[in-house]
Amino acid sequence: MCEFIAEHKTRFPITAMCRALSAHNIAIAARTFHAWAMRAPSKRALWDTTVTEILAGYYEPDENGKRAPECLYGAEKMWAHLHREGIEVARCTVERLMRAGGWRGVTRRKKPPRTTTADPAAARAGDLVNRQFRVPAPNLLVVADFTYAPLESGRFVYTAFVIDAYAGRIVGWECSASKQTAFVESALLQAVALREREGNPVSSNMIHHSDAGSQYTSIRFGETLMLSDVRPSVGTVADAFDNALAETTIGLYKTEAVRDDSPFRTGPLRRLADVEHVTAAWVAWYNESRLMHRLGRKPPVEYEADYYANLPQQEAADR
Repeated sequence: MCEFIAEHKTRFPITAMCRALSAHNIAIAARTFHAWAMRAPSKRALWDTTVTEILAGYYEPDENGKRAPECLYGAEKMWAHLHREGIEVARCTVERLMRAGGWRGVTRRKKPPRTTTADPAAARAGDLVNRQFRVPAPNLLVVADFTYAPLESGRFVYTAFVIDAYAGRIVGWECSASKQTAFVESALLQAVALREREGNPVSSNMIHHSDAGSQYTSIRFGETLMLSDVRPSVGTVADAFDNALAETTIGLYKTEAVRDDSPFRTGPLRRLADVEHVTAAWVAWYNESRLMHRLGRKPPVEYEADYYANLPQQEAADR
């Protein structure tokens, strides 16, 4: 009741409000309100204020109108993120304060139109994955697909991804103004080169899985796979289940990076370079910082690093 009086004291005298409330069997004296107003804030109130300020730093725009990428998180991931930052706060507190602040994570929009077009004359590799995307180590399976980002002019830029199935890490990507095979080929070559630089080169055991889009079943792309010593695997055309991991990653890209209110956007997407800038920023955050539930709320790069850090111990145990 004191909070009610405090909320309305600029409109009505405190004594008058106390009399009106008492007339309705809600007995409160003016001195009671003044005592309440002068008391020191409780520990909970102080903690709530502190956490609210921290949350506002993620969800509210700064002086330049920019928000942190973590503004995409809902309450559970924000709670996990705060714990990783050393802020020991209860999940229910995060949920409560996010509700009070009107903050919520990003939600996916309707499914975008399909971009895959099959070439009925192309020879297709078999499906070596059969919807089994869980693998015990990196460099055993990568999945690939591409999507589009609409420009302000109404034209499209296409973005191809290559994703390692172990941790969902994006190991290669490329943007293009056309859907020619070269851009999906470039994404694959980037992935191969990245693994080489990291000291974990791909081997003949690695599978490259995609849908049956014409870019992935072309002779040119098949030659690139062969020269990279990677085994091809092809599912059906635009089947979300046959290429579920790639579809999921593309869904996150569309939701978190491309949409108008994305924290990675600096303005309208007018040209190819704008999409490349947004994609590069998002991929870096996705790989290095974005918490993944299936990885124990770790980002993909950290999860992979844990695998390689534990590898000597595992090899010793196997011997």
